[in-house]
Amino acid sequence: MSGTRFSLLLATTAIVMVLAGPSHKAFAGPTTDADISAAVPMPESANLAPPTVDDLATVTEDPTGASSPMKSLPADRVAPAAAAPAAAPEIAAPAVIAPSKPTATLTPPAPVQVMPDEAAPAAAPVVPAAAPAPAATPAPAADAPAVEAPPAAPLTLDQRIAQKVQELIGTKGDRILDRKYKAAVEAYYQARSYAPVWIDDGIENKRAKAATAYLGGVDADGLDPADYITPSFAGDEAALAEAELKMTAAVLAYARHASTGRIHYSRVSPDILYNLVTPEPAEILGKVIEAKNVGQALDGFEPPHAAYKALKAKLAEARGGGASGRISNGQALKVGMDDPRVPMLRARFGLPEAADTTFDKSLADAVKDYQKQRKLKPTGVFDNGVADALNGPRNEHEADIIIANMERWRWIPRDLGKAYVMVNIPEYMLRVYDQGSLAWQTRVVVGLGGAKATPLLTETMKYITINPTWHVPQSIVHHEYLPALAQDPTVLARMGLQVSYARDGSVSITQPPGAGNALGRIRFNFPNKFSVYQHDTPDKYMFASERRAASHGCMRVQYPDQYAEALLRIANPHEALSAERIRAMYGTGERDIQLQYQIPVHLTYQTAYVDGSGHLVIREDIYGRDAKLISLLKSDERRVADQPTASDRREASIGSSASAGSSSSSTAPRRQVMRQQPSYGFFGLFR
Repeated sequence: MSGTRFSLLLATTAIVMVLAGPSHKAFAGPTTDADISAAVPMPESANLAPPTVDDLATVTEDPTGASSPMKSLPADRVAPAAAAPAAAPEIAAPAVIAPSKPTATLTPPAPVQVMPDEAAPAAAPVVPAAAPAPAATPAPAADAPAVEAPPAAPLTLDQRIAQKVQELIGTKGDRILDRKYKAAVEAYYQARSYAPVWIDDGIENKRAKAATAYLGGVDADGLDPADYITPSFAGDEAALAEAELKMTAAVLAYARHASTGRIHYSRVSPDILYNLVTPEPAEILGKVIEAKNVGQALDGFEPPHAAYKALKAKLAEARGGGASGRISNGQALKVGMDDPRVPMLRARFGLPEAADTTFDKSLADAVKDYQKQRKLKPTGVFDNGVADALNGPRNEHEADIIIANMERWRWIPRDLGKAYVMVNIPEYMLRVYDQGSLAWQTRVVVGLGGAKATPLLTETMKYITINPTWHVPQSIVHHEYLPALAQDPTVLARMGLQVSYARDGSVSITQPPGAGNALGRIRFNFPNKFSVYQHDTPDKYMFASERRAASHGCMRVQYPDQYAEALLRIANPHEALSAERIRAMYGTGERDIQLQYQIPVHLTYQTAYVDGSGHLVIREDIYGRDAKLISLLKSDERRVADQPTASDRREASIGSSASAGSSSSSTAPRRQVMRQQPSYGFFGLFR
């Protein structure tokens, strides 16, 4: 019964609302969207989420007479209002009305709520049966004012500097950065959104201060601080951006020079060949940024070899620093400044060690007292004048030689190998090292000099040849043997040399294995561009001489059988051969022994080195390479001398009686007879 009364109440309310309208035409059903909007009162739009289809429901009478909620059908399944009986008071058309025709964009209608007329009795509004959807941001009304986005936060000073850095790289990058590395530097900064490396909050950071202090003292490594000028971090964003890039350029230049040298080896001589590995800008900057100690990170680009570090200590002594080391020139130090020279200064003035590298008041007072003693102006500022007074007199000639040798160490591979062979040409010595310790050594004869100088290189020892055949290099064939053969057709036969002629007119000369072979009984093979080797020799008397520069470039070994034993002990430990067993193989049959572990061979030129007793030894500059290198280091050419030159390499067929014995014929130009005979005489080939 209650259900019937509720239905009657709803019907009465609907009739009253219709009669209150301006026209009874509403019963015929709205014909336009405007009519529909006028006929159906809409709720306030504030904070009402758009409903889903499931939210739109009306209350109908079920067949049993009980009222129950029934969800509306989809719009395309709802009959038009005109098709509904006009007399049906319970019609639900005002709740769900199908559009007259589809539109391009259809906004879901808000839930329809029938509100009672003021004259009608109050009744509960019709609400959707389902719970409303989660709240969503309503679409703004057509006449609602546009909501302005909050203003962007202002850029920080470092962000403004980053913008200037990006702009500067694109416009003036070639002027500040090395052209070869500009692209790599730009890529590095781009990856970090051009954020500065050396600036924090618009001022020079600790990293920049530490790098500046280190670069000011690189003369301790034989470098010139003037090559790595650091900027002043002052001015507006544009000036700071330029300082940022200049600091980067200085650090990159230092790291490159420390790693591979200020002078490229090709500018010294065409018979030098090393595989120089220059660190990439991203590697350099990443190493510095991630380091807890910037000075140690930068020092890590210098050669790590113990021989290099020993020379560095001797350089300090040569410059007057004494056993405690020379105090480098650099920036003038005042109270509060950080500098890596501070610990050495504290030790020199007898002050206790400190936990940091700050130039404090106690150190400034000590400097002032020293200035008074030396009748210098007592400012308490440590400058280059005080440093020179502390260091004392210099031995410039000795220092120059040490610096040249330190420079050559930068050409040599950082990793020499777990086991390796080192030949020091001016010392005429060959040494075998295993696990960092000296395993064996012997005297050698090296190249005569000039075009017959022993080249500088690093290669790997691959095999040993017992009873080698000597294939005379074409350079010797044409320069030495053919002129001698033209004078005496029997001279080569008397020496046991065999001459053969090809159809194209070329000549090849070989010497079969035997006691008189120019290569002796053993040849040590590390194939290289210059076709030089190490080998035995029948001329043993030369090892008694102090000056042993006599070959065409190869190295004659005093005790080749012991040398072979030392190498095989390392390279072939499971089948190592003793010197006795090696000598038992001597005969006429050529035999190769492959090395299971290929051993690096480093041919070096160390005119200055520290011996086992800690004494500095300076040898004769037999090839004049110290003089050439020192001249380059002191000339204006050094500004570009770290780049290779296009000078011609000498013939790949360089060799000697000591030479090479390559089993393949030389690629040198073939000529039958040379016009000149070498001035040192034919038989000098074997001496």
